[in-house]
Amino acid sequence: MNLPIAQSWHDVRTALKAIWGYDDFRPPQKEIVNCLISQEDALIIMPTGGGKSICFQLPALLQTGLTLIVSPLVALMENQVDELRQRQQKAALLHSELPAFQRQATLQALERQQLRLLYLSPETLLSPAVWKRLCNPQLQINGLILDEAHCLVQWGDTFRPAYRRLGAVREALLKSKPPGTKISIAAFTATADPLAQNIISTVLKLDKPEIFRINPYRENLNPTVRIAWTPKDRKQQLLKFIQKRPNQVGLIYVRTRRDSENLTQWLTENGYQTASYHAGLGAEKRRNIEASWLGGKIPFVVCTCAFGMGINKPDVRWVVHFHAPYLLSEYVQEIGRAGRDGKPADVLTLVSEPTGFLDSEDKQRQKFFEQQMRSQQEKAQQLAKKLPPQGEVNAVIEEFPTGAVALSLLHSNGQLKWLDPFHYSICSQSGNPPETQLQAAKQMSEYLTTKKCRWQFLLTAFGFKAATVNWRCGHCDNCRNQSSHILQNPINKTPSK
Repeated sequence: MNLPIAQSWHDVRTALKAIWGYDDFRPPQKEIVNCLISQEDALIIMPTGGGKSICFQLPALLQTGLTLIVSPLVALMENQVDELRQRQQKAALLHSELPAFQRQATLQALERQQLRLLYLSPETLLSPAVWKRLCNPQLQINGLILDEAHCLVQWGDTFRPAYRRLGAVREALLKSKPPGTKISIAAFTATADPLAQNIISTVLKLDKPEIFRINPYRENLNPTVRIAWTPKDRKQQLLKFIQKRPNQVGLIYVRTRRDSENLTQWLTENGYQTASYHAGLGAEKRRNIEASWLGGKIPFVVCTCAFGMGINKPDVRWVVHFHAPYLLSEYVQEIGRAGRDGKPADVLTLVSEPTGFLDSEDKQRQKFFEQQMRSQQEKAQQLAKKLPPQGEVNAVIEEFPTGAVALSLLHSNGQLKWLDPFHYSICSQSGNPPETQLQAAKQMSEYLTTKKCRWQFLLTAFGFKAATVNWRCGHCDNCRNQSSHILQNPINKTPSK
């Protein structure tokens, strides 16, 4: 293995032992660390709990200069920075909820080049005060790490449009740095199917990236999908599920803030100590709920997708999707929060009966999602006709309320390119809206209704050919039902495909 002369593997392993207490790496951590120390671009797909953060933190701490970690959630940043600071490492974070004095202290540390790792969101990275300091020619920047890179695909077109501008960051920074400067980019995620991998590589403009793909299969996770015939039945099934698991740690995922609050109230009325968690809560409230759950004061949280990313609680014994997520990548992320200690964990998804006659909620939710996607595309095309061929992002956002999302969608359609993170150029008046989200939503629906092994379905969807036609996990609901059927009908000894 070729390491830069400045670092021998003895130095690297000594640092691993000194900072984290580990004697050696888990596969493929060693190869990833080598790639990042060598400042090569990379795309890394590793299951949740697989030790991703060490792979980018260690190279950053071994190098002189700064590594930027672009992260989607405040809780995720805070957890990682707190752990690094407890280990006496030079790490800091910047986000919009920080008190002014903390923000100022971090900006000063950045100017004095006292940091090795700086965590920030895409929006904070592109804010004027931060960008100005990052463009200081004397500030050495070694790399840009995109943590939870699936968020670029899930959120980049509409919810968090700043993600779509990240591909212009490296080139813009290099213009402010001395000739010969190299800034590498690495994207880390637990879930990316082949289409998502291509989007991440293209948007970030990865240069001949090394790709590390680890199979997401977790033999201790037991997926089950059950039909809830009515809204009342959905609640009763949830209640029975929880009752059978007294004192076990879990998570309940719902789609919206209102769902989270309503279900929490109902569970509280039924004698359960829980909390509603969503992005609409204030920072202090969110931190308190996280601390209560991590500390065992409340056994489970009723949450939207805003909760859990990067939070490491090993003893989560179950995850319930009270409402199915829209995307398979979300689903795999969220079930991956269970059973990180390697012990068995149950993951249940409740779905409306297929016709929607008795409970139309799921169908209405899906229809609303699809209508929203199409409506946003229509607005983007209308705006494209009003925009100058070249322009500045903030000027568009000031003039048009939906400007940021429209620019992001035009970029996604191939109608717009970024001249730098703040200026665009329209290169075509017509484009092909990618069916990414709608395709992914259809795939999720197929997963929920498949009669095949659920893990086989997931592995195939994420591009792992090892999931052959005859392979079965043996512990999802479909496999268990099939085994039960074979036992009851011993004449038929060949599992149906």
